Amino acid sequence: MSGNNHIMIVARGVVCGKCRHRLSIPTTNSTEVKCPTCNNMNPIPNYEQFGNKDRSIQKLIVKAKEKISGNNPSSSQKPDSLNKKPSPLSSSSETRPAGKRALLIGVTYKRKHKLKGTINDVKSMRELLILNLGFKEENILVLTEQETEPELIPTKKNILKSLEWLVKGCQAGDSLVFYFSGHGISQPDFEGDERDGFAENICPVDFMTEGMIVDNDINSTIVWPLKKGVTLHAIVDACHSGTVLDLEHVYNRQEKKWDDNSPLSGNARKHPDGGLAISLSACLDNQVAADTTKPQISASKPFDVYKEHFVL
Repeated sequence: MSGNNHIMIVARGVVCGKCRHRLSIPTTNSTEVKCPTCNNMNPIPNYEQFGNKDRSIQKLIVKAKEKISGNNPSSSQKPDSLNKKPSPLSSSSETRPAGKRALLIGVTYKRKHKLKGTINDVKSMRELLILNLGFKEENILVLTEQETEPELIPTKKNILKSLEWLVKGCQAGDSLVFYFSGHGISQPDFEGDERDGFAENICPVDFMTEGMIVDNDINSTIVWPLKKGVTLHAIVDACHSGTVLDLEHVYNRQEKKWDDNSPLSGNARKHPDGGLAISLSACLDNQVAADTTKPQISASKPFDVYKEHFVL
């Protein structure tokens, strides 16, 4: 507050609005106090009113600090699970009828190497499968760091287990989907079966300690078991993901033809057991993919993502 007819609040006391002399507030019910230096009459502030304002400001400051530090109780609450309970992992392959099954993985890597859009990617893909492609919630397994069940966190161990779940007990008529949104890395091929000399890998949340999941392991886990009449669509939104499934043929968009990607070693197997595997990748093996928080798929435009964002 300022002006000759108003006093200023300073810490726990007040000063004269004219000469800034510190004043002593009388204990009586007076509404004004006279400055002994300049004789200016100063109104006595309503401490209850200012106290309420101070408390309101203090609450705003606390909320701002909580938001910045990430300790806001409301924001720390776990979001709803994207998995229908009981977990799809508990289903028995012996009793599973032919149909549709999907594994969706989104990794944010909360500390180092953080990605912002992977959870949105998984949510959008899940919505697409349910609303447009006839998948049932109980047949969709989702792994993200937002899940509360330990087995649903996208660690290397859990991802490998979930890949086995996806194809276990598959039979003619099954339509399977594998979706991964996260980091991908290319590294030198140490097994001698890559035509370009590099192996492509996906990164689980614990890849810094447990290692990556290499393309050969992905191929042997979800491509080999595909029996006749089973179709797998793999969609990998990661860097260096062009041949991450290690399939025998890769479509060359520039020359509009299929290139031979069969292993150089005659002993290496890359083909399914009579089934069909189709892989859609965010980029070529020697390219990187961009991260975005903007939803890429919607129920109203379900197939734009294939046309605009994937290598076909």
